Amino acid sequence: MRQQGPGQQVLETPRAAGLAGVVFALLLAAAIVLVRLGIPQGADATTARGFTDAGRRDAVRAALALVPFTGIFFLWFVGAVRAHIGESEDRFLATVFLGSGLVFTATLFGAAAAAGAVLSVAHPAGTAPPLSSWDFGRHVAYTLLTEYAMRMAAVFACSMSVIGHRLGLLPRSLTLLGFLTAVILVVASSNVPWAELVFPAWSLLLGGHIFRASGRARPRTGVDV
Repeated sequence: MRQQGPGQQVLETPRAAGLAGVVFALLLAAAIVLVRLGIPQGADATTARGFTDAGRRDAVRAALALVPFTGIFFLWFVGAVRAHIGESEDRFLATVFLGSGLVFTATLFGAAAAAGAVLSVAHPAGTAPPLSSWDFGRHVAYTLLTEYAMRMAAVFACSMSVIGHRLGLLPRSLTLLGFLTAVILVVASSNVPWAELVFPAWSLLLGGHIFRASGRARPRTGVDV
């Protein structure tokens, strides 16, 4: 919220934060699902033949098209939330919150670049790419996504939950869900397939809460000074 004068507040920033959070969550979930479907793990990962399927290649292309917009909406979400919190936030937590968000975005883009490299080695004629190239690109993509990006997402969720609890911005249930999300991402994201979807799920709840809470308030009108 920004003060425009005595007793006056502008509520567009938190409402924008909620909307950005919802859009980011939906885009991230869609990108993760498409990558999981397009670049298999487990038994299918031992061979590159599965990636010669046109449907899987199209899934990866769609995910790569979504990732830049996912990063844009996430950064908008982070900036709008920090503007909403204002100067009342703790400097240490604010640094952790912002830093984890930036590193998460960078590693997410890195994972997308690695997935793009896997796509580029697939031969258009439908033959399988070299097994060494396939395995290396797939491993890098999933390592960046599950090991690094999701661990930074855990730090982001934890710091946001602490800030929201201290300032009374989040309900107790959403705060506890944030801590639970952080624990799941730290413990299970690299070992349990699809576990990374808990982060966009929590982000969707967070964005929806901010959007609804700001919508119930009524801004006061006045002349800017």
